[in-house]
Order: sequence, then C-alpha cells, then structure tokens
Amino acid sequence: MIASSMLDAPRSALFERLRAHGGRVEAPVREPTLGVAASDRIQRRMGLVIGIGGTLAAVVELPEILSESIGVSIGWIALTMLLTFGLCPVLAVVSVRMRSQVIAAVAAAAATGFLLASVVAPFAYRVPAEDMASLWLYRLLVLGVLMAVLAWPPRYAVAYLILGSTVVTIANVFVVQRVSTWTVVGDFSRAMGLAALFLWCAIYARAAAARVDRESALESRRAAAVAGAAARDRERARFAALIHDAVLSTLLDASRAGTESPVLRRQAERTLGQLDEARGGDIEPDLLDAQSAIGFLRVAVHELNEGIDFSARRWPGFDDLRLPVAAASAIAAALAEAVRNSLRHAGVPGQVVRRAVTVTVSAGGIRVVFRDDGVGFEMGRVSPDRLGISVSILGRMRQLSGGAGFVESALGDGTTVTLVWGSDG
Repeated sequence: MIASSMLDAPRSALFERLRAHGGRVEAPVREPTLGVAASDRIQRRMGLVIGIGGTLAAVVELPEILSESIGVSIGWIALTMLLTFGLCPVLAVVSVRMRSQVIAAVAAAAATGFLLASVVAPFAYRVPAEDMASLWLYRLLVLGVLMAVLAWPPRYAVAYLILGSTVVTIANVFVVQRVSTWTVVGDFSRAMGLAALFLWCAIYARAAAARVDRESALESRRAAAVAGAAARDRERARFAALIHDAVLSTLLDASRAGTESPVLRRQAERTLGQLDEARGGDIEPDLLDAQSAIGFLRVAVHELNEGIDFSARRWPGFDDLRLPVAAASAIAAALAEAVRNSLRHAGVPGQVVRRAVTVTVSAGGIRVVFRDDGVGFEMGRVSPDRLGISVSILGRMRQLSGGAGFVESALGDGTTVTLVWGSDG
C-alpha cells in the first residue's frame, strides 16, 4: 500500500494547480533543459533535415534509379529502395516530438538499412550495365553516413564511413562495366572524401552543442554560487547592523539607566520586534530567478552524487519566478536529505538503482520531484525516532511559507519525494 504525507501550506495558485493535477499543468513550454538543451535541439534538427532530405532524394532519384534498373526485377528495386529510404520519413516524424533515444534508434536502423541495400545490390544487378557510370547507392553514401553520425558516437561513425565506402565501392565493381584497379581506387577515394566532409561537419555541430551544454551547466552553477554568496553577505551585513544599532544600544542604555523607564521599554520592544522580523525573513528577501534556482538545486544534488539524472522543465511565465534564498535553501536541504536516504537505504542487491530529479518552474512557484526505483518502504512502519523524513524533509517543508512536501513509497516500487513551493502573491 502506498503511503503518502501531505503538509498544510498557503494556497497559492500554483499550489492549487499542482494538487489538482498531480503536478501536470496545461500547455507546457518544453525545456531547453539544462545540460542537454543544445545537444537535444541539434539532434532533432539534424534528424528532421536528414529525414526530409532522404525522402526528397528518393523522389528525385527515382527516375534515374528506374532508368539504371532496366532488366532488374521490380522486387529487387523495391527492396533496395525500401532499405535505403524507408525509414527517412519515420526519422523526420520522430525528430519532431520523440525522445533523443528514439531518434538515435531510428537513425541506427536507417544507417544499417543502407549498408544492407549496398550488400543486396550485386544480387539485384547481376548483369553489369553498359552505360551506367556508377550505382545509385554509390552516389547516396552521404545519406548513410549522416544517419550514422546521428545514431552513434564519432568513432563509430568514422568506422561506418570506412565500411560504407568499401561496401558501395565493391557493389559498384559488380554493377559497372570496364572496371580497373585505378577506377576502384578512385571510386573509393571519391566516395570516402565526399562523405568525410559531411561527416566532419555533422560531428563538429554535435560537439559544439555539447560544449554549449557544458558551459550552460557551469554558468548556472556559478550563478547559483554567486547568488547564494551575495545573499549570505547581505544577511550578515543586515544582522551586524541590527546587532549594533538596536541590540547593543538597548543593552547599553539599560546598563546606564539603572531603573525602568518608558523610553527604554519602548526601545526594547522595538528591538525585539526587529529581531522577530529578521528571524521571519520579512525584511528585503533575497530572490533567485528561475535559472539560478535550478542551478542552486542542481549543485545540491550533484554534491552528493553526480550520477543522479537532473532535468528541468519550464512552464509559461517561468521568467517571473522570484524564489527567496531562504526558501531555496530549505528546498535544497529537504531534497538533499531525500537523496541521502535513497543512497543509504534504497539499494537492491544485484540491481542498479536509478535516481532522477525533475524541477518544474512556473511564474508562481517551483516543484521538485525526486524518484528512485529502489527497494521502497511502507510509511506506516517507519520508526518515530527516524527523523530523516518527518523532520528533515516534511517538517522542513511545513515550516516553509508556501511550501509542502509529499512522500510516496511502497515495498518493491521505489520512492517518490515531491517538494512544492508557491508564492502567496
């Protein structure tokens, strides 16, 4: 049985929507997600361009393919074209909406299909053509190489380039008449040289996107660190001024007066009021914007374990978020405690436990979800003296104005910890 805990909190608009929809809000604006945004965008755009380009190539090359395939069975023509172009429109479609893993899988299948088509070609074109200068597959090697760049790491894409150049050159030998050693060497060199140019451009584009991702992650960490340091410095200065101007002067007047006086009483009451306001954080709160808040939480997680997946989503108006540093610190501390609990207790013998943090930001608040697929537990059986959940997570979020915390877990089904903060305005 799934056990959950809910805490009372001020009912901001964001908080109400999160409780009503389980954290799902209409019309999301998808990330760019920190750490993967540029890589994800370049992969999607390359997949869309390559998919559309391959589909157009099939239409443009069809008359030439048919003229070169006189005497070849229509079944062989259909098979080679299906292996070469069949997945191109599929790649274009999945590149619009699907995850990067799906795009890579479709591209890998398309690249493999091109190699298979080149292997099949000599069986289809059994009689060398008299007027054919080169097999149509030889001219489309670039398509297969671009698919390989989209699907695999650079070293495998380079290996595909060498293998593909070899296979299409051999297929050309079987299909084209008047072949000599020099023509074979020339065909291989031309095929590999032209495809290598496109290979280098595609690899460079993906590497540049990866560099942008790394710099964005570093910049967000710097922004969070600078914001936190500035907030601490301002807080120290504010308390130093309060101690000097109010507390010390009150104590000094009290030591001099020797007897009770209305002026001293009013001064003491005013000082106590200032201390209460300072403790409540109502004086000039330091605020983090969406980027700094996400970076702040990312650092809190990755300081404990850099292998935990961290992603962020932004809803409409996320630029308007202003998260007090005190609230960010409370959320980060509760999140860190959830991560520590998972690292200590969620392990399953012989199984790799997956852990992930998802931060969702909107104009009025922030929602943080930590999930693992570990051993799980039953909330009702947690000992009262175990303070990690009741105090360090739920209790901390209860004390945070506008905050709430939820814990869901079941034996064998992992654990989900949800932390929500919403502004009152």
